[in-house]
Amino acid sequence: MSDTPAPPHSSHRRFSARRVLAIAGGTFTQLVRMKVFAFMAIFAILIIGASFAFADLKTEQELKMLKDVAFPAMSLFAMLFAIAGTALLIPRDVEDRTLYTILCKPVPRIEYLMGKLCGVVWLIFISLICMDVLFCGVLHLKNTRVTAQQLELVEYKRYRSPDEKEAARDEIIRTSERLGVSWSIQSGVVSIFLKSVVMAAVALLLSTAASSTMFTIMSSLAVMVIGHMQSLARDFFLSDVSGGVVPRFISGLVALIFPDFGSFDVIDSVMEGVTISFATLGKMTGLTAVYVTLYLMAAWILFSDKEI
Repeated sequence: MSDTPAPPHSSHRRFSARRVLAIAGGTFTQLVRMKVFAFMAIFAILIIGASFAFADLKTEQELKMLKDVAFPAMSLFAMLFAIAGTALLIPRDVEDRTLYTILCKPVPRIEYLMGKLCGVVWLIFISLICMDVLFCGVLHLKNTRVTAQQLELVEYKRYRSPDEKEAARDEIIRTSERLGVSWSIQSGVVSIFLKSVVMAAVALLLSTAASSTMFTIMSSLAVMVIGHMQSLARDFFLSDVSGGVVPRFISGLVALIFPDFGSFDVIDSVMEGVTISFATLGKMTGLTAVYVTLYLMAAWILFSDKEI
């Protein structure tokens, strides 16, 4: 009988960031092969089309309308990436039997879920960078063009004094700086990214409990709608009009289960050129970390007991 000790299998089950990154890389490649970036062409058409569609408006209105098209489109596509990309992952891995290959390594299921989520987050991050670069490029060109036109009109317009003419020029330049490419716009993109990460975590949780991809997608869309309306519902249930213990209990239960996407809504301020503070961004980042941790742990519990 050999006295050689058995290999320490438990060491293979210790948490490994390398395994998580390997699964994340494979997930990102898998999503790219599914041609999810095809939506980028639609976004490009929307942004470029919007840059020409509002050419007859005033300077401030033109830039605001371009933002009115760009930010909702970015938010919509990012949320769709989060929902559709996450909902397709586990069923596709089961169908291709990739899941069995990964879990028999052995790879802890929490690492598998974290890797899948990180892959989707990486996809959202790359997508938003591409959309942000395109949007900022179009906005900069449009802002430069309309500002030059306004300044040219000032030169040909008669003013009562040189000071009045200089004040008009300064006002045009201030408007251009306020509504053009700025850190405020990047703050809006960051808020969209954080909100999409939370949505991906929700979709991952639902995909571990659901039996079909369609159910996961539809349930995720329902959560997205509830999350955006939660602040309105909370204001109603906690108001003096509704009253009673039951509405307050319902409001608390909804706030506990569903993410409050209203906490990430800074887009209206961004479109007005208001600078978002680092404290606000830090608060949104912390809230995202809490949501993702809770949903990931819940997904792990459900996935651990799931027969594969």
